[in-house]
Amino acid sequence: MLKRIPNGLYATVFGTVFLAMGVNALLVVACVPFLALLMTTDPSLSWPLLAVTGALCAPGLAASFSVFRQHKSGENRVVKPFVDALRATWRAALAVGFLVAGVIVVAVVDLVMLVSTEAGMLVAPVLAVVAVIALATGVVSLVAISETASARLRDIVRVAAVMSVRRWYLTAASLVVIGIQAAIVVAAPALGIGITSAACLYVVWAGARFALQPAVAPVSQGAAA
Repeated sequence: MLKRIPNGLYATVFGTVFLAMGVNALLVVACVPFLALLMTTDPSLSWPLLAVTGALCAPGLAASFSVFRQHKSGENRVVKPFVDALRATWRAALAVGFLVAGVIVVAVVDLVMLVSTEAGMLVAPVLAVVAVIALATGVVSLVAISETASARLRDIVRVAAVMSVRRWYLTAASLVVIGIQAAIVVAAPALGIGITSAACLYVVWAGARFALQPAVAPVSQGAAA
């Protein structure tokens, strides 16, 4: 005789599916400018504009991370926590988004211009590292903002930069996940945003949150002071 499946398992599965579908749908709304540009232009030519409009997705990403945190604490709703988090974090998240986008665009442009020169052979690795660290810092900063929205932005960015380098193995894993997700989004935007984004973001959130554990409390205390 087959064992009866516990009702709690149904609730867990339904809650997880609802969380993923809800976050995916809300991200589509939050990333409309980016998606519209991605689907109507050639990414190889429009990547600077994609980077700028991608920065506009930062508040939606921070709100998604906040939804994950609240869901882990027992919150079953998705829309209201997302909207509340968006209202609380959009300024800081947007600043981080544009800061990261600016650093990456400048680094890539310089890399393209210098790669064929003698100096480029020396500078190219440095520029690549700068771009990677900027991306990693941005991701960890958005997670930190979702955890401690009242903290000062400069404290958040400083701590995020330190922890993303110190716990490089978590950063590397997150960047691999982000790279896979980016490839999916470019190849099939509907699939990337509408289906796989929540799962990708959850993995990134979990890794960044773990990396931030030693630093979140000091940052919060610094903000309170």
